[in-house]
Amino acid sequence: MPKIVFEQVEKSYGPVRVLPPLDLDLDDGEFTVLVGPSGCGKSTTLRILAGLEDLSGGEIYFDGQPISQREPKDRDIAMVFQDYALYPHMNIAKNMSFALRLARVPRREIAERVQRVADMLNIGQLLNRKPAELSGGQRQRVAMGRALVRDAGTFLFDEPLSNLDAKLRAKMRTELAEMRDRIDKNMIYVTHDQIEAMTLGDRIVVMNEGVVQQQGTPEELFKSPVNRFVAGFIGTPTINFLDGTLSEESGTLHLRGTGFDVVLDGEQKARLAGHGSAQVTAGIRPAAFTDDAGAMGTVDVTVIVSEYLGSNSVLVTRCGETEVLVDMSSATPVRGGTQLTLGVAPQDILLFDATTGRTL
Repeated sequence: MPKIVFEQVEKSYGPVRVLPPLDLDLDDGEFTVLVGPSGCGKSTTLRILAGLEDLSGGEIYFDGQPISQREPKDRDIAMVFQDYALYPHMNIAKNMSFALRLARVPRREIAERVQRVADMLNIGQLLNRKPAELSGGQRQRVAMGRALVRDAGTFLFDEPLSNLDAKLRAKMRTELAEMRDRIDKNMIYVTHDQIEAMTLGDRIVVMNEGVVQQQGTPEELFKSPVNRFVAGFIGTPTINFLDGTLSEESGTLHLRGTGFDVVLDGEQKARLAGHGSAQVTAGIRPAAFTDDAGAMGTVDVTVIVSEYLGSNSVLVTRCGETEVLVDMSSATPVRGGTQLTLGVAPQDILLFDATTGRTL
């Protein structure tokens, strides 16, 4: 299991640069998730690592050794694609063992490795079937099994669950998390689904337009985003952003805007002391709202629609001209058109520079 280092790695297609110089360290034995919106460069990064795309500049190192000139087959990497890419004329056992047979691994060892991985993925009873006889979830397990039987040093996953329905995707997330705990390998996983990232990753790397915005544990990214982009990408339902103005009255610092007024605490006041502009953006998670109108911060909203989710409801509301999501208990139904005054604690508010989007 090598330590993988990207050093000033670039990728361009003619005059179009899709990956600016990228520096990234991937630790030995870590499950790393590359996450970001479509077109942010995460799949390109993975394909460059696998050798399926040539880099335009920089170098990739495995344990200090450059590998950009190595053929894909010589990089000790196994990859699971978004498309299952199974051979329809072969049964599952042959699909899983294809790479081993090409490498002329002894038949007995092939059979043992295929059976072991198939049992781990709960597809041991399907080995004699053809891909057309399997469900989407079973085919995805086969695709993962084909990679796992190779016993490579590094496993790459390129949005492997995006073709599955929501229920099956949730089940496969659980199975992937269990597999991660059983297999001590480098795993690099690409997705645009931040729920998958938060569930699976030891470390999440958030990318936008080819640039790493922030990396860290799921908790670090959720609680301490470095900018507005990361805060808006991590968390479900998505965070609310309200533009406001700072004003100090009798030693108390207020953040005010259309429909809200928050008294900031001492720590926030100290952080804002060197901020040159009175304009800031407040980030409030939907679950941070309470029905305590006597809190240090209040937000006046009008309910547009209530999305009933069982034990909780997500209220789609409007504060001034801004849409605000509120995650609350569904014990008391709220009708559209209802006006509410919600409470929010100042320590639950993230503050961003209104111009740069950086966290203050």
